[in-house]
Amino acid sequence: MSKIEIKSIVRSVGSYLPKRILTNDELAKTVDTSDEWIFQRTGIHERRIAAKGEFTSDLAYHAAIDALKNANLSTNDIDLIIVATTTPDLTFPSTAALVQQKLGIHHGAAFDIQAVCSGFVFGVATADSYIKNQLAKRILLIGAETFSRIVDWNDRTTCVLFGDGAGAMILEAKETDEDVGVLASSLRTDGADWDKLYVDGGVSSTGTIGHVKMQGKEVFKHAVSMIFDVVDDVFAKSGHNSDELDWFVPHQANKRIIDAAGKKLKIPSEKTVVTVQKHANTSAASVPLALSQAVGDGRIKKGDLVMLEAMGGGFTWGASLIRW
Repeated sequence: MSKIEIKSIVRSVGSYLPKRILTNDELAKTVDTSDEWIFQRTGIHERRIAAKGEFTSDLAYHAAIDALKNANLSTNDIDLIIVATTTPDLTFPSTAALVQQKLGIHHGAAFDIQAVCSGFVFGVATADSYIKNQLAKRILLIGAETFSRIVDWNDRTTCVLFGDGAGAMILEAKETDEDVGVLASSLRTDGADWDKLYVDGGVSSTGTIGHVKMQGKEVFKHAVSMIFDVVDDVFAKSGHNSDELDWFVPHQANKRIIDAAGKKLKIPSEKTVVTVQKHANTSAASVPLALSQAVGDGRIKKGDLVMLEAMGGGFTWGASLIRW
């Protein structure tokens, strides 16, 4: 007989994308590139760009409102806000505190997580730990980015890759003996290769924001093995395997990485959620945006076994398995 435990159940997801669409053809007017060149190498056709005066906290707020509406909850029901972001509004306070203020919440706690593209997956593991240790009962987890603000728009190797957006998830505590909610997570960081993907600015180093710098071939070389590492670990921890998986929701950085990782993990393409063609790489917003789309169109439904994974600068990488 299974033991009754506190589990972290997904109550809802939500999302928000800025109105402005920037296509590859538009980019080709300012840098030496083309829609064909970008799509062949990345799978990207277009990305969203935040408007002037539209900040990361604004994107996060709209995604939060969408998640609350989908859960039929009010702001009074939330006792912790976690925002995963690499592009905060301010050095401090945290973007989570600003989202809390915009939502009109005066109770509970709020903080940011910085693990670049892996931020949302790190957030899932963090939220799960808070719930299981009874430090929170209902958590609003958001991945939000205005990555367009740290892109060098004259560098064709990086400017074509990124976009802006936000996705949110509400997790809540439930005492149950069922195999539901967040089943297992695996998180990793190795700072040895930090200079393969980084931003060349910062508060204590240059006093500037800086721009994204990336060694694309090196990142690709590491990505697939890192993804396999954590996904395999999560399967081992949970007692499940890839044959049981209903949906694979990877970080949307590059279609070639998604395809290669799926092949190595033996996960068929028809079980893989892909949004990179429309959103590009939205860093910490990538996984929740893909989740929100797949839940919204009815692909992911109650009872499904869903694997999330991401890999980002640091290097950071992580995976979480959720029974929806």
